[in-house]
Amino acid sequence: MKRPRNFRLLFLLVILLAVGSIELARERRPSFLKPGVRLCAYVTTEDGSLIVVDLIRLGVAARVPIGPSLSGAVEHPTRAEVWGVSTSGGFVWILDTRSNQVVSRIPVGAAPYAVTFSPDGRLAYVAASRGETLSVIGCAARQVISHARVPGEPVLVRVTPDGKTLLVLNHRTAAVTLHDATSLALRATIPVTAHPDEAAILPDSSVAFVMSRENRYLSAIDLRRGVPLSRLEMAGIPSAMILKPDGGELYVLCPEAHGLQAINTWTHEVGDYVLLGSAPANAALSHDASLLYISDRAAGRVTPVDIVNRKVNLPAQAGQSPSASRFDPGERLLLVVNQGSGDLAVIRVSTNTLLTMIPVGSRPSGLAVKLF
Repeated sequence: MKRPRNFRLLFLLVILLAVGSIELARERRPSFLKPGVRLCAYVTTEDGSLIVVDLIRLGVAARVPIGPSLSGAVEHPTRAEVWGVSTSGGFVWILDTRSNQVVSRIPVGAAPYAVTFSPDGRLAYVAASRGETLSVIGCAARQVISHARVPGEPVLVRVTPDGKTLLVLNHRTAAVTLHDATSLALRATIPVTAHPDEAAILPDSSVAFVMSRENRYLSAIDLRRGVPLSRLEMAGIPSAMILKPDGGELYVLCPEAHGLQAINTWTHEVGDYVLLGSAPANAALSHDASLLYISDRAAGRVTPVDIVNRKVNLPAQAGQSPSASRFDPGERLLLVVNQGSGDLAVIRVSTNTLLTMIPVGSRPSGLAVKLF
């Protein structure tokens, strides 16, 4: 009589173990991935290396030496590549994500900081601040196909969503120059806040907001007429801007003011202020624009903010000095670079809990995520 009961108990345990294994596999492997498809994060470190993190196995897959002062790591929109620049080396680098090999180093001039792609991914644009040049790279040929002189210490290029206009932020002259995306011809020069270093462009390519990480003023500029629109004073010096996908609101993080300010992009008015914590530095916005996950570099945590209701939710622990953050394509994982502790925090979005911390090296900074 005891044998059938023991058999049923053993059978039940086997079933439970099988179900548990399946659920664990689902947690470790996002449901949108098929066999042979890879999902990786790419983190730049202080020693000039790019660390490849396998987000399925949750471990470092490769360490690729590239060059000094890496900056602006970004995934190519259509190719299985990650691009970035070496500011000290004066070149754009390209990593083939299938082989984890650097396949090109393209000289672009002294002190580049970031690379930007055209909407169709055929072209890349980069400004060299000390070289005072704007270069266009053909992504298939992996070489510079045209360039233009841009006096004024250009630090950043942004492309309008319609692909027709380039915005070049000139740090020394406190101006944004507008260039034709095809010919690079100068269309307009617009005065903006001193030492501009970031811009957000509305989806209809009509207006851009320009900020500086050195002062508390934001500039709104009209891209069609090539004129300034307004000058907005923030609660403190901003560290990041996040634009809603529909372009209706712009969220500005101010670490010294310990919060976030919402800007109405249609009226150019500063609206709600949300108190967040010690030093909110960077953020990632969910695809449906309902939650903004904010990295607090002083508190070592990531705080979700309900954007619709302006409500601060319970934070998740990250690491020391969290900064850059990104979602995986399925938005199951939030990845956060911890500059102080030298690791990559992996946070499970569904439960808002820390899944693991993966050591990547000294003072990591840039972060890209690629599904291929």
